Amino acid sequence: MTHEAKIVLDSVRDLAPTISARAAEIESARRLPLDLLGQLIAAGCFRMFVPKSQGGLEVDYPTTMEIIETLATADGATGWAVMIGCETPMLLALMSPKRFAELYADTPDLIIAGGFAPRGTAELLGDGTYRAKGRWAFASGCQHSSWLMGNCVVTENGRPRAGAIPGAPEIRAMLFKAERATILDTWTVSGLRGTGSHDIAVEDVIVPAEDTFDIFLGRPTIPGPALAEALLYAALHIGAVGVGIAERALRETILLAGTNKQRLYAQSSIAASPLFQYRLGHAATSLRAARGLLRGEAESVWASAVAGRVATPADRSRVMGTITWVAHTAASVVDACYTAGGGTSPYDTSPLQRCLRDIHTLTQHAAVAESWLSGAGLSLLGTDSGFAV
Repeated sequence: MTHEAKIVLDSVRDLAPTISARAAEIESARRLPLDLLGQLIAAGCFRMFVPKSQGGLEVDYPTTMEIIETLATADGATGWAVMIGCETPMLLALMSPKRFAELYADTPDLIIAGGFAPRGTAELLGDGTYRAKGRWAFASGCQHSSWLMGNCVVTENGRPRAGAIPGAPEIRAMLFKAERATILDTWTVSGLRGTGSHDIAVEDVIVPAEDTFDIFLGRPTIPGPALAEALLYAALHIGAVGVGIAERALRETILLAGTNKQRLYAQSSIAASPLFQYRLGHAATSLRAARGLLRGEAESVWASAVAGRVATPADRSRVMGTITWVAHTAASVVDACYTAGGGTSPYDTSPLQRCLRDIHTLTQHAAVAESWLSGAGLSLLGTDSGFAV
């Protein structure tokens, strides 16, 4: 762990109790409070992957997993929002080095948000620019982002252009200033409410070619391991958020047992119940296994990037299968803790109900769909499933 990485991790650990105490406020506002955002910026959370040449910290990837988990343990939505924001340079590194440097000229704490699903169209014009329009869901952190992006099907003369994959259209992400888009208040959901993952929309926005990039097939133009595996890094971070939420649920269950809580009709406290003890031990062991496997994969992907190797299709299938298993194992841990909490769990005053809603919102994400485990199995049979499972 580098000196810079330790500073960020220590700062986040110091900030965690404050975040935890404000969890209900964050959820009610359905976004990060601006003063808390300022504290997270000051802690270095959004410059972890930014090159030192642009004022960043270049934190080693395995440490960022611990940082994200620590934040998610304090509050799942905060962990998620920081996760999305800190990955900004991974996407911008898919643009030219010149444009990357221009975007980071004013601050290393640049934050973008947007949608990966190609729910827009970008008409290629004669001068090489694009006319973009579309509406994208799940734009986490859009309210505090200075730039927004949306993935688009590229068209020319009104028809989709052929892409690099036979039979598929060309897909490119369009980057535009936040004030050129409309944020639609759609994030009324069960869990991870504080992420502010509203829809965003644009209509006939002209985007220069230099402000476009290929999310799924592009390769970084900025050297260094910190930006080498954007998609795998982003997916592994989702697993870290899941582990953090499960860790919070486990801690809350242990605290509840310490109050000598006694379930209705029971003759002794829950802490004295062999069934409770078994469920608690099983949940804790499952969580340790999930964390260990996830961090092992993160270290493996990082070591490969440091060595200058690009992840193979088999590597990607294995890692995506791991992340999926970890997320769903984390959900089972939270379920067990919620059940163990008995009649107090459903109340808004119980952190366990928020953990339950947050983790089951996370498991709906496309990056942890159960089909990734099918893809991992398919890879073992010698077939590459890629990212399109």
